Amino acid sequence: MSSTDLNGMYLIQQVSDMTGLSKQVIRKWEERYHLVQPKRLENGYRIYSEVDINFLLNVKTLSGQGHTVKRAVEITKARNIVGDAIPEPSHSLQHPAILNDYVFRLLEKGAHCDELEIHLVLQQAYHAYGLADFLTSVIVPFLNEVGNKWHRNEWNEYQEAVSSLVTRDFLVQIRRNYQFRENASLIVGACLPYELHEIPLHILLLQLMQKGFKTMLVGAYPAPGSIESLVEKLKPAKVLLSATTTTPFDKDPDLLKRLDQFAVDNKHIDFYLGGTGALDYTMNKTLRAIHVTNSIEDVLR
Repeated sequence: MSSTDLNGMYLIQQVSDMTGLSKQVIRKWEERYHLVQPKRLENGYRIYSEVDINFLLNVKTLSGQGHTVKRAVEITKARNIVGDAIPEPSHSLQHPAILNDYVFRLLEKGAHCDELEIHLVLQQAYHAYGLADFLTSVIVPFLNEVGNKWHRNEWNEYQEAVSSLVTRDFLVQIRRNYQFRENASLIVGACLPYELHEIPLHILLLQLMQKGFKTMLVGAYPAPGSIESLVEKLKPAKVLLSATTTTPFDKDPDLLKRLDQFAVDNKHIDFYLGGTGALDYTMNKTLRAIHVTNSIEDVLR
């Protein structure tokens, strides 16, 4: 039986797949702390709602931050993080995120490395939400949870890779089919050399395409010098550089200095550098021409 058959309710095995909690732990938190109160099917099987799963995930997050389970349950109940309703798609999601049915289904399919089902759920969510809310309410929360599961060793490399790659390919498909005016300003997005994580750039470029820009992406792990060559050839209005880790700077200590000089030499182009790794590495550094930011509003100025 699938979550679709249950009309937004989930069996305990599905909840276990989504949350990374064992069925034993879920039942223990229910019975000992009265955290959730699942309904029962005629055969006695527990079924859980979106609210139940969000409570379980919130307690798991808080306990991972050092709180006892008892205290995590108290905080969760006091916060009333989900109450009686799931927020509308346009609401921003902060961690611990309030997740929706599409994210739960993606986590379930990702746990089983089911590429086709992941793609189908993404397709359904995209048509249901529209691009803007699809990115903020489905893609970002899903990828955050995938990353959390990877860092906590709840998912193996294959589970993480399948979920990330199917999501990336789906975003690429949207970008390729997106219509823009021929006279639209061009933005080039580029991962730095040695950087493997390109999905944040796909998301950002799609958001910028909604603002009327034409975009081009230099994907993961570009060859040294390829970014500069492409920029000189295309003459874009803006260049977005991305590094989610500090690996590009660790591997090539002169990389940032060269790129900043390149930006100085091309003052007619606005250069931006973002990503967690970039922000960490440049924290105490002064750049002459590259703007360091993780804000799309800065890029749009």
